[in-house]
Amino acid sequence: MRNKAFSPGLIIPVLLLALASGAGPMRAAETREDRPQHAIHIDVPVTLKKARVVFNMDHPAFSGDMPVGMKYMGLLAKRFKELNTDGGIIGVFHGDAAYLTLNDQAYNAYRHVNTGNPYKGLLADLLKQGIQIEECAVSMKAHGWGNEDLLPGVKVNTGAVGRIVQLVQEGYVQIQP
Repeated sequence: MRNKAFSPGLIIPVLLLALASGAGPMRAAETREDRPQHAIHIDVPVTLKKARVVFNMDHPAFSGDMPVGMKYMGLLAKRFKELNTDGGIIGVFHGDAAYLTLNDQAYNAYRHVNTGNPYKGLLADLLKQGIQIEECAVSMKAHGWGNEDLLPGVKVNTGAVGRIVQLVQEGYVQIQP
């Protein structure tokens, strides 16, 4: 069970109030380049010599059309490279987000579309960055999918929940986007 610091029903009214008062992240005519740059003083520097992270991808969470978890996997991999962090990142897909790893044909059939999987390029880029992408066999069985329905490079684990427990016991930090 997740603790919630705020009620989801309050998000829209609060955002509308903030935008109406001009307190939004950017006014209509303002861009990031137009805003004055303010000095930032780092009080708590973060240096990771070694880090192992598992992304628990059990539900679709999007910022626009971008899956938030996939975006942050890529950003974290980039940051690890910049900092020379000895690290590993694994994305474990299951539950309501299991479909994100499907190939075009299986994606079309599952989502009742004819677009193909719009996230296949993003997943391919994550794999190129060394991120391991895994799909849950329990989710696959529940949907009638086989290994041939997955995108190239996606590995299948015996069960996502057990896999995440295993990885946490091995020292991975779990991130729940």
